[in-house]
Amino acid sequence: MNASQLPDVSSEPFLNTYAYPLDWVGMENIALPIRIQNTLCTSKVNAYVSLDDPLAKGIHMSRLYTRLLELHDLPDLTLNHIHQALDDFLTSHTQLSQQARLDIQAELNLEQPALISALSGWKSYPFSLSCKLNECTFEAELAIEITYSSTCPCSAALVRDLIQKSFQEAINTKIINPQNTDEVMVWLGTTDAIVATPHSQRSFAQLRFKLDPHFQSIPIQQLISHAEQALATPVQTAVKRVDEQAFALANGQNLMFCEDALRRLYHAFINYSGISGFNFKVIHAESLHAHDAIAQGSWQW
Repeated sequence: MNASQLPDVSSEPFLNTYAYPLDWVGMENIALPIRIQNTLCTSKVNAYVSLDDPLAKGIHMSRLYTRLLELHDLPDLTLNHIHQALDDFLTSHTQLSQQARLDIQAELNLEQPALISALSGWKSYPFSLSCKLNECTFEAELAIEITYSSTCPCSAALVRDLIQKSFQEAINTKIINPQNTDEVMVWLGTTDAIVATPHSQRSFAQLRFKLDPHFQSIPIQQLISHAEQALATPVQTAVKRVDEQAFALANGQNLMFCEDALRRLYHAFINYSGISGFNFKVIHAESLHAHDAIAQGSWQW
């Protein structure tokens, strides 16, 4: 029996009295490894088209699926490739659909060098890409999450106050002679001198961008690098003591409330080429409180 002889209920007359157009019909969580910027990403893909004909029973899901498989073979997935795929979705659903959508959820693994030593390690960056096409407009939104460290400016100020008081007490009790620089240097290296340390907290920047559809490459690595440079304290991978000390210095030189972190990111991307809008949220998972501190802001969103 060939395929033309098999039953096809989708081609039978529509008898249901509930005739309504539907916003989106399709498939979710399709396993599809893809390459973005020459990096293989294990991803889950959602594919949809609108069902604008109220008398149509449904869409041709297999046509969406088989077209998606072609994306796996590309050496570098671009926005133009996705645009073409969505256009093919609509071509294969002529008179049924006027809009098509593709969502990709994945993680990009990048090798990152240590701050000082020759070590390096891998960091994973969750991202999602959502693209939509109607008869004349293609839109693309990219979301990335970046993990960084933040040190509370208030905590740091309180620590400096304690260190100053401890130093004065050591002078008053003649534990050290402030005229003897060798004694002072030795004392400053003891736990008596550094009586407290400012708390640092693992923090998260959730970045959403509206992309220029004419981007030749999906600029995930460039956006990650630009954001991490703005924050100045991205979490590290493999470290030696010199790297850990350099990281402590970076935290101390970049004290940030969540408002500060958000404004750094805002300033970094407000004039970034190819970005037509953004919506940012930063989360400081506090080490003092049991709750998180957050700040959120957007531009042309």
